[in-house]
Amino acid sequence: MPTLRALELLVAVLDHGSLAEAARRLHTTPSAISHQLAALERELRTPLLHRLPRGVQATAAGRAVEADARRAVEAAAAVTRLGRAVAAGSAGRVRVACGETLTAPLVAPVLTRWRREHPDVVVELAEFVSADTLAAHLEAGRADLGVIPRPGSWTGEVHLVGREEVVAVVPPGHPLAGATTTTVADVAAHPVVGLTPGNGLDRWLTGLAADAGTVFDVVVRTRNASTAAHLARAGAGVAVVPVSALGGDPTGVVRFTPPLGRDVVVLLPAGGGDALAGRFLADLLAGGAPALA
Repeated sequence: MPTLRALELLVAVLDHGSLAEAARRLHTTPSAISHQLAALERELRTPLLHRLPRGVQATAAGRAVEADARRAVEAAAAVTRLGRAVAAGSAGRVRVACGETLTAPLVAPVLTRWRREHPDVVVELAEFVSADTLAAHLEAGRADLGVIPRPGSWTGEVHLVGREEVVAVVPPGHPLAGATTTTVADVAAHPVVGLTPGNGLDRWLTGLAADAGTVFDVVVRTRNASTAAHLARAGAGVAVVPVSALGGDPTGVVRFTPPLGRDVVVLLPAGGGDALAGRFLADLLAGGAPALA
C-alpha cells in the first residue's frame, strides 16, 4: 500500500519538475525523496518518473496515477483541516438533547446564533418530555449534552443554568384568577390539569402535594407542560407548570408562596465533552434559566 508521504512527494516532484526543487519546498533532501519514490515504484511495479539530466518527467504510469495521488493528498489535507477545526470548536457536529419546554426559551437563541457565527457546525436537536429518558439517551452516547431539569441521578457532569420558577395557570373567572399568589394547598382544592404519570414534573408536583398534606384532583392529563397551560386557559382546570411552558404568555398566571422552582441544568458525560460541546455549554450558561416576563 503506497504511503501518503510517498504520494505527497510524487505530486510535489511533478508540480516542480525536479527532485531538488521539491526537496527545497518540502524542507527535505533530494536523496530522501528519491528513496521514497523508489519504494513507491517498487510497490506499484512500474517506473513513475523519467530521471533526466535536468529534472524529471512523468512516465505513462506516472501520468495515470497522478490524479488519484492528488486526490489522496487533498483528502488527507481535508481530514487534517477538519480534525483541527473540530478540536478548536469551529467545525463538526454537536448533538443536543433538550426538554421540550426548554427548547424555545433556552436552546433556540443559542441555535440561532450558532447558525450565524459557526456555519460549519451542524447542531442536531432531540427533544424529550422526561428528564430521566433524556439522561438515559445521553448516557447511551446518543447525545453530547442534555438540557433538562435536574434528573433524579446522573453520573457525569452537571452544570447549573439557573432556577426556573414554577407557577399556576388558572382559567378566566376562576376563584384563583387575579390572586397575587397562591399555595399548593389552595390549588389542590380545585380541579387540576395534570401531567402523564412517570413525567418527572408530575412526580415532583405529587411530592409537593404530599408534603402539604393533600393530593391534586387531576381531571385530565397531558404529556406536555405547554399543553397543560393551554388546557388551563381553556377552562379545563388549574395547571402547575414551569415558566418555560408559558410561551411568553402571562395570561392566568399566579405565582406560588413560598415560590416554587426547579433547577435547570446541562448534563455532560463523565469526563466532559469535546470542544464543541464545551462551547455550546458556555453559551447556554450565559443565557440563564427561563424567567417569567
